[in-house]
Amino acid sequence: MLRIEDISKTFNPDTINEKKAIRGINLHLYKGDFVTVIGSNGAGKSTLMNLIAGGHPVDAGTISIDGNDVTKLSENERATFIGRVFQDPMAGTAPTMSIEENLSMAYQRGKKRGFRLALNRQLREFFQSSLEVLELNLENRLQSKVGLLSGGERQALSLLMATFTNPKLLLLDEHTAALDPKRAELITRLTEKIVKQNHLTTLMITHNMDQALRLGNRLLMMHQGEIVLELSEIEKAKMKSRDLIEAFARLKGEDFVDDRVALG
Repeated sequence: MLRIEDISKTFNPDTINEKKAIRGINLHLYKGDFVTVIGSNGAGKSTLMNLIAGGHPVDAGTISIDGNDVTKLSENERATFIGRVFQDPMAGTAPTMSIEENLSMAYQRGKKRGFRLALNRQLREFFQSSLEVLELNLENRLQSKVGLLSGGERQALSLLMATFTNPKLLLLDEHTAALDPKRAELITRLTEKIVKQNHLTTLMITHNMDQALRLGNRLLMMHQGEIVLELSEIEKAKMKSRDLIEAFARLKGEDFVDDRVALG
């Protein structure tokens, strides 16, 4: 479903600020894979996700989604294949628009019609049934402005908007990191539910090691722009957070130190 072949990315090349962010990464996700990605700050996790989404062009290599070479496509063109949820709950929605208007825009991702033409009774009923999955009573608040929702409600809405058209690939960019523990657990539970129900191919960045071990069927650890460890579902089921830290130390000969890493 996702095929990354030998991609590289350097920022500010040939300057004093040169940064080799991604170094010849190869990664294949098969249909239905749910891959979690961990790594310290500067490991290249977010850059990798931005390269996949089209936010940055690659310097070398190719990216394919569902058999389509998207390497040279713009971020907007790739949106046909990709659903994405960001760390900031404010980033994935339009606060001055209503819930139903936000959902309508997401529903028509890759289509040409304007959202106003799509708001009919049948579509509203579809939105309501979709919102029921969130168990937040948002199905009865279609006219409410999204800016009035709590951070957890907005992130739940962003998750739904990114997934209810069944994208070929779902990108989750630390989508629980900005939430308090209770709301983070809610979004984690909803993520598991929605991904499983829709059999979505998913790549998720997280700084929570327990979350990385608990979710999905594969785990990647990145360091200095490279994938330094990959675990299968069976392998990661045998591990705890401390085991990951020890594995990193053995592989790289240094401590896994990052103030943002959470062990539980």
